[in-house]
Amino acid sequence: MSVSIPSAGAVGAVRKPSPFTSGTAIVVYVALVRIVLYFFAGSHYGYFRDELYYLACGEHPALGYVDQPPLIGWIAWFLQHTIGTSLWALRLLPALAGASTVVLAGLLARELGGRRSTPSSKLAGDPGRSTPSSKLAGDPGRSTPSSKLAGDPGRWAMFLASLAALMAPVLLALSHLFTMNAFDPLLWTGIAYLLVRIARDGSQTLWLVVGALTGITILNKYAVLFWLAGVVIGICLTGLRSSLRHRWFWLGCALTTAIAAPNFLWEWRHHFPFLELMHNVRASGRDILLPPLPYLQAQAQMLGFVAALLVLFALLFFFSRQGRPYRALGWAYLIFLAEMMALRGKLYYLAPVYPMLFAAGAVWMESATKLKRWIWAKPGLALAIVAVAGIYAPTILPILSVPHFLAYEHAMGIEQQKFEHMQPGVLPQLYADMFGWEEMAQRVAAYYHTLSPEEQRKTAIFANNYGEGGAIDFFGPKYGLPKAIGGHQNYWIWGPRDYTGESMIILGEGEERNIKTDCASYSIVGDNKDPLSRRDEWLPIYHCRGFKWNLQTIWPELKRWQ
Repeated sequence: MSVSIPSAGAVGAVRKPSPFTSGTAIVVYVALVRIVLYFFAGSHYGYFRDELYYLACGEHPALGYVDQPPLIGWIAWFLQHTIGTSLWALRLLPALAGASTVVLAGLLARELGGRRSTPSSKLAGDPGRSTPSSKLAGDPGRSTPSSKLAGDPGRWAMFLASLAALMAPVLLALSHLFTMNAFDPLLWTGIAYLLVRIARDGSQTLWLVVGALTGITILNKYAVLFWLAGVVIGICLTGLRSSLRHRWFWLGCALTTAIAAPNFLWEWRHHFPFLELMHNVRASGRDILLPPLPYLQAQAQMLGFVAALLVLFALLFFFSRQGRPYRALGWAYLIFLAEMMALRGKLYYLAPVYPMLFAAGAVWMESATKLKRWIWAKPGLALAIVAVAGIYAPTILPILSVPHFLAYEHAMGIEQQKFEHMQPGVLPQLYADMFGWEEMAQRVAAYYHTLSPEEQRKTAIFANNYGEGGAIDFFGPKYGLPKAIGGHQNYWIWGPRDYTGESMIILGEGEERNIKTDCASYSIVGDNKDPLSRRDEWLPIYHCRGFKWNLQTIWPELKRWQ
């Protein structure tokens, strides 16, 4: 058998590829778009209700909170002691997490097969070895003088995956606000990336890194446990089950347990408040619950419809010969989706799983469209993703002024997806929850300072909702107000401090008859009305004098976890 050696002239004709046009560079360029959007939208409107609450949690660093694991509180504490808590500072980390997810989705596409093999490669699922003159479609780093993005399927897979991770409306929205949801896509995609490396290279020591990252992810949000259940089942159903025979897998599990255990012990010590809260929320009927088919339709809408095609392509990839080594991720998604539909979880609970599916779907698409007559499909899909995201963008990112947004919403007939039952107002819930908080603190302060210094010292500001409590805690010091107390979520755990109830300014109480019953005397001293805020927040501000019970003794009965 003879092997032909390329002539020196032929070798010289191949230019060394520029690092500025590599697949990695392309996904970085896409990620930079997310940072540009941060500069357009980062400080628009105002602080979101949950952001104010997480900042309050940051003032009480702990191993757990009633309604979430501790990581978001620790990050808030870190911001308070470093770059500050302005809107620019607060929303920088979510934007960076979103940009990092975009990059990681592109890199994951490369790992899943969106690159050419080198002569020494032995990647799982690659039946052959490339020769020096091979032209396998998938190497983002090798190109001929005439190669372009449209002719390099490796770079196209990376580009499509990163573009979808950037432009999917739900991922754009989650990467804007300082919430746990901003960090989950990055953490979950990181775990998937490591699983792919293990499946491809057989590097069992990576299970330690998987264990550490999984423990951190649990400390961010408990929803990952449902996906991890699917991952474990997927491992048992695929070739990855060979890892169960290695000590590194079990050491990784032990590391996950060690990282998450302090939070579990906190939950146990407080009688598992998160489970009690979830039971109460479901019983209250607050959340919008959808049956399976509307749930799937809402998922497609959440992804902007076009990007949802990559999810279908991902399933074709995972359950094909090409994706067989990574099939555990396919099973994990199907099981996770079934769990969420059965439990009727909120729509966005599935959002963190989509970047990894975009990567797999992009790899399948590059294989399916390698024939010349399909060359239009990849740029066509990319343009459609951008077009749909551009239409939805003003409804999920506050890039327009309120008047312009309202005009745009009316002209386009597009509404934000609803996750909770609430009284309709001028703005949809996502935006309405960004208005009225500082104005409420100003009204409370205006009345508070009419009281004598002696009465001020014994007057508590009691908030019936963590939104009001967070607003008082954040804006109040600027206006000379003390920190709030309350029975809602973690405010109940933080307790009544030294207040007895002799004098209380009460926020968020919708039933005046309760004030009449519980107070020796009361007066309405203002209200929370703001034309752009949520209508269910348009409640009176009461001054209750002579609460009929001592807060120090009745506090256990004031708990309201819902």
